[in-house]
Amino acid sequence: MTFDTIIRGGEICTTTLRTRADIGIREGRIAAIDDRLTGAETVIDATGHIVLPGGIETHAHIAQESAAGVMNADDYFSGSVSAAFGGNSSFVPFAAQQRGQSVGSVLDTYGQRAARSVIDYSWHLIISDPTPEVLTSGLPMAFERGVTSFKVFMTYDLVKVDDRQFLDILTTAGAHGAVTMVHAENDAMVRWMNEKLAKEGKTAPRYHAESRPALAEEEAIHRAVSLAKLAGAPLFVVHVSTPGGAAIIAREKAAGTEVFAETCPHYLAFTAEDLDRPGMEGAKFICSPPLRDAAIQKVLWENIAAGTFDCVSSDHAPYRFDETGKFINGAQAPYPAIANGMPGIGMRLPWLFSEGVVAGRISLQTFAGLSATNAARVFGLDTKGNLAPGLDADIAIWDPEARWHVTLEDQHDNMDYTPFEGMEISGRPVTVLNRGLPVIRDRVLCAAEGQGRFIARKPLARAT
Repeated sequence: MTFDTIIRGGEICTTTLRTRADIGIREGRIAAIDDRLTGAETVIDATGHIVLPGGIETHAHIAQESAAGVMNADDYFSGSVSAAFGGNSSFVPFAAQQRGQSVGSVLDTYGQRAARSVIDYSWHLIISDPTPEVLTSGLPMAFERGVTSFKVFMTYDLVKVDDRQFLDILTTAGAHGAVTMVHAENDAMVRWMNEKLAKEGKTAPRYHAESRPALAEEEAIHRAVSLAKLAGAPLFVVHVSTPGGAAIIAREKAAGTEVFAETCPHYLAFTAEDLDRPGMEGAKFICSPPLRDAAIQKVLWENIAAGTFDCVSSDHAPYRFDETGKFINGAQAPYPAIANGMPGIGMRLPWLFSEGVVAGRISLQTFAGLSATNAARVFGLDTKGNLAPGLDADIAIWDPEARWHVTLEDQHDNMDYTPFEGMEISGRPVTVLNRGLPVIRDRVLCAAEGQGRFIARKPLARAT
């Protein structure tokens, strides 16, 4: 047997396997995993390194306008390059429907934008206008094109859906085996708090956290899960940031409800105190749901270790710290008018490896699940997310001994800041392959623009 590439001498780790062996790659797929393979045009020496499934980032905003029309900083070239330097070999950003826009137009628009990607990609379709045509024709058409996950918002005036619309979307998605994702915050609570704080003159960035209390997330998660159960449809709750929200997810999972969830590194790395940095520096840390506190971080880590969360995703929302991004409404804008989101696609996995695996909070096998395998299972990437013969050769080779300090230049994105600046990190991806092709080799970009392909995803394999 001959191979195009052999990865030799590394320690292979998946959710179910940890062993030292070689991986043989042929025609973009894993052809063999065995001791001392020979016969390859290219040999990658992974001695002393860990060989993991290539990361799958499933929560990122790339080349996406906000509902207010603000384009974020990363296009599909810079966003995919940053993802690859962070250990990812594929990603599933969002394709956002604007009100009045057909589903076909959304997918065509994002198809043009994504053609620059250096890694494989798909999309979650954000639905803001669930008209009868969208429900009866648009969503089934998206599903037929391999877009098998949809997202709705329970807040934000220009994109939110009401409970009846949510039920209609859940029902349509469930009938086709699609997963509905939800941004769960109680809109009325948030609006009421914003009005209260404005009357009190509390508009600096630090009040953003107070404006979106934990109760707003917890109530909305409970309501979203209840609606999904009524519709008999699977649900994925994004960016859970509270113990109460995590408790709801854990309880429903234990009861057999088809509910999935994620949290994000920024809820584990930063707190609401970061919103109170001097001047307008706190604006860099405005995201929704907001950052919480150290006690909540401990509970979130416990839930990660316990399996409450299927993924730890970046929620990469790159708005530059200038008038094109955070301050599009003015340099001293009140917190509700500051662009909402934080960058992090390149730091998701290095930070999780360092603070999770190296710090002893999670095992390496759990890391493999959180970084790739669980996302592949939930979102229908059936040829990715694991290391086994027949699957795509999507592989990340990590140096567990690397010690480094985060810099903006390391992120390889279009941002002018990283919230992780200066942090000391242990462990780093050094080489990333996508379908057997090197994207990053020894920390150098070697992929051509447009090398990535669209992934037509499968429906969720539902419990019977």
